[in-house]
Amino acid sequence: MKKRIAIFASGSGSNAQKIIEHFKRSNVAEVVLVLSNNPNAYVLQRADNFEIPSHSFSKHELYDTDQIVKLLKNLQVDLIVLAGFLLLVPQSLLQAFPNKIINIHPSLLPKYGGKGMYGDKVHQSVLDNREEESGITIHFVNEHFDEGEVIHQSRFKIDHKDNLEVVKFKGQQLEHHHYPRVIEHLLAKMKS
Repeated sequence: MKKRIAIFASGSGSNAQKIIEHFKRSNVAEVVLVLSNNPNAYVLQRADNFEIPSHSFSKHELYDTDQIVKLLKNLQVDLIVLAGFLLLVPQSLLQAFPNKIINIHPSLLPKYGGKGMYGDKVHQSVLDNREEESGITIHFVNEHFDEGEVIHQSRFKIDHKDNLEVVKFKGQQLEHHHYPRVIEHLLAKMKS
């Protein structure tokens, strides 16, 4: 029986699409739902393009009700994957899915993590501090932004000529390559 993945995203969803594409060809798992706190997020269109159900929700629904937990439980979700999801995961979700929520961050944590550190803000900070390398971190989610146990890190070199777009591109290449594979590896290790 295939494992069941739910993806949370707030924006465009390029990582979500790479994960969906990867698991369309996999016997290990399938993406059964895409969720977003942004009703206009392009990730919802991407889900629709692959005929995957999607759900947009309000902060109230996430933090003050058990609707999201019930939805995920009803769908028998095995793993929750955050792919550019900008809200802090509530305690109710962490308790309902212990060690079953993972995130990807566009830096080598613990550097450049925490509240407000996402996307271009991370890459610009890396450039501003003249770092010689950056990378990605895939980690379990806990009650703090970007502080959960690290599962995987990959790095890339930063050339002195690299600008924001180049650094972002290098990071996205790593994200798109590694995130689906790390998810598959984690799911393969999970007990049914």
